[in-house]
Amino acid sequence: MEAQPPPPILVHGPARATVPLVLDSPHSGTWMPPDFGSVRSVAELREGEDSFIDELWLPATTRGVPLLAAQFPRTYLDPNRAADDLDPALFAEDWDGPLAPTGKAAIGIALIWRKLLNDAPIYERRLANAEIRQRIARCHTPYHDTLSRLIADAAADHGQVLHINCHSMGESSSRDIEGVAGLPRADIVLGDRDGSTCAPWVTAFVRDELAAAGLDVRINDPFKGVELVRAYSAPALGRHSLQLEVNKRLYMHSDRIEKHRGFATLQATLMRLVDRLIDRLEEDTP
Repeated sequence: MEAQPPPPILVHGPARATVPLVLDSPHSGTWMPPDFGSVRSVAELREGEDSFIDELWLPATTRGVPLLAAQFPRTYLDPNRAADDLDPALFAEDWDGPLAPTGKAAIGIALIWRKLLNDAPIYERRLANAEIRQRIARCHTPYHDTLSRLIADAAADHGQVLHINCHSMGESSSRDIEGVAGLPRADIVLGDRDGSTCAPWVTAFVRDELAAAGLDVRINDPFKGVELVRAYSAPALGRHSLQLEVNKRLYMHSDRIEKHRGFATLQATLMRLVDRLIDRLEEDTP
């Protein structure tokens, strides 16, 4: 009997936060949908993922923190893009819906990726409107609806909430992102879209906690945060969102998708951060 496909998203831990903290991992999915239709190998398509990030943060769920995780790969659809951030070069026909491509579309990594980070094309075809809409309805909409609900419920229950958007990044800079390739990146990059998605104390608190653990932490350099921290944050209403990128060299091998001994060390550091954040947020609960 053929195995049933997994749901497109999973919420690990409580369905409703028991503390004022919510996590999401939009790029750690590994299940390849049968309608992908890519000409690239599974190994190639996994190059775009934030490998093991959902697992890295999973112990937070024992503390009452929900962790939303995509099960589909980022190369199939990227939840960290707006639904209208579409790449016209992918269309097989005139698009009949909202369309607002960003700079990500120009380099082929918008809502639905056209190419891999090494410029290899993902398809030898263009996508029909029905196919694009189906991906949005099956993957993007439930991801965003669920995250929006988790954040709203936590804010209602606790007076405020911090949403951490969890990612990993490559070891070195890229020409597309930093304008120069091959320079070592920091251990951690925090993104609050230049202070617009969370109160200044939140970013400073997280920076200081991680720096005290011996990590090199930068803010909004080079990653400021994209759609998932923009869309549901409202610091004036107690809804804070912060993107947190960890360098892959801290927890996995650079030449294969496999954890190394640093995984446990980094996980313990992040769980100490979670505990400290929960205490700090609960102290400030209105």
